[in-house]
Amino acid sequence: MNTPPSPPGAEQADESAVQIGALVPLTRPGWVAAGQHLLAGLELAVRDVNDAGGIVGRPLELVVRDTAADAQRAAAAVDELAGMGVAALAGEYHSVVARAAAARADALGLPFLCSSAVLDALTEQPTEWVARLAPAQSHGWRIYADFLLSAGHSRIAVAAQPSVYWASGTRILRDYLAPRGGTVIELDMSALTPAAVCDELVANRATALLLLVGQPEPAVSIVKSVRGDQRLAEIMIGAPAGQPEFAEWATLLGDDGAAIPFLRYLPESLSPLGERVEKALRERLDEAPSFVAFEGYDTIAVLADVLRSHGVDRARVAKAWPRVAVDGTRGQVRFSRTPGISVWQWAWTSVQVVDRDPAEPDRYRVLHTG
Repeated sequence: MNTPPSPPGAEQADESAVQIGALVPLTRPGWVAAGQHLLAGLELAVRDVNDAGGIVGRPLELVVRDTAADAQRAAAAVDELAGMGVAALAGEYHSVVARAAAARADALGLPFLCSSAVLDALTEQPTEWVARLAPAQSHGWRIYADFLLSAGHSRIAVAAQPSVYWASGTRILRDYLAPRGGTVIELDMSALTPAAVCDELVANRATALLLLVGQPEPAVSIVKSVRGDQRLAEIMIGAPAGQPEFAEWATLLGDDGAAIPFLRYLPESLSPLGERVEKALRERLDEAPSFVAFEGYDTIAVLADVLRSHGVDRARVAKAWPRVAVDGTRGQVRFSRTPGISVWQWAWTSVQVVDRDPAEPDRYRVLHTG
């Protein structure tokens, strides 16, 4: 990014400002590129809100805390931000971290608009305090499963690390594919090396391998191992969680990182607002913005609209979720109660399955939509 954020804790609060707490992964083991894109969207939207007069004449201020993909750290940040008097929480990318933040926000009575995490069970029980922009994992990953079937893949291996998020993804895929003739073969990456993964793929006659693992490792090593194994020349590698979305993937893998389909939450064409935001984000990031940056922008656009209409009282903000109707970068945002989802949910933003074009790795190909 051209302009890095101020260090957490370094901000000097404007006593007249309306504050929003922002949870963002900005250091390892968090997915730093995702955090940078999310923060760029959040910050750009705050600038636009303030250029348009703020919140009924009061400036909007973002108070950023780095979660570093640590659930306990995120929960502590929620406690701190709540004590500072923020009107609402925004952000977070990692699902397990967002779940911890949502639980604390619910317990404290602090409105939380989750930008990018997809785990269905964001809270254990239904809550009025939490809303979400990103599509639930069950929605997006079923679309990905449709893509696999349409591409002729019925024997699908998943290289998975132990995690609530990866286990949930595996279950969604199996439950969707099994009645349709598909088989999901689990490869435990706590017990297998990348080379051993190749042997398992051959032994199980898999035609597709899905990376349900962290980025950059072990995802990068698995891709290099599979791409270098002549026995697996025809196998498709997929990454529903979106590891190939960011520039780091292409930098680390080069040509090997192309033709790996992943989920992206963008429409076929952006709205006029989206086109303007895309240009501004590209300038801030010095690269093409990912869908995560648009999620960040839309988060602030929604919260600003609610704060203007309903004031900064936390209970009134939370009660406003079902009345939201905000034109965002990717369509009009409205929240509803969705079966199986415990929070107020935008149902749904557009979902695409895309990959990097082998002939031009900086260009994305849309392979499937849902």
